[in-house]
Amino acid sequence: MSFDGLLINTCTVKRWGTTGTDAYGNPTGTWDDHLTAQDCRLMASGGREVVVGAEVVIADYKLFIADVDITEQDRVVIDAITYEVLLVADRQDSTESHHKECYLRVVR
Repeated sequence: MSFDGLLINTCTVKRWGTTGTDAYGNPTGTWDDHLTAQDCRLMASGGREVVVGAEVVIADYKLFIADVDITEQDRVVIDAITYEVLLVADRQDSTESHHKECYLRVVR
C-alpha cells in the first residue's frame, strides 16, 4: 500500500491573517483558509511532550500530511474540530522531502 492510500482523512490548514490593529495597537485578524481539502491521517499520539518556546506542551495527536506548506503557526481543522500545530517534522526518503508529521493539540 502506498503512502497516499493511508491518508484517510481530509483537512483544512488555516493561517492567521492580520487585518489591522485594535484600539491598543495590537494586531487583529482572522484564521483564513490556507490549504483546503488536503488528504491526511490523524492519529492519537499518546501524549508526547513538545517544547514550544519556554513552555512544555503535551501533543495529543499526530497528523501525517503530504509535503505541503504547513508551519507551527498554523491550525488544522478536521471534522469541525480545530487543532493547534505544535511541531512540524519533515520526513525524507533517500533524496527529498516525502511527507510531514505534525504534532497537534485541540484548541479549547
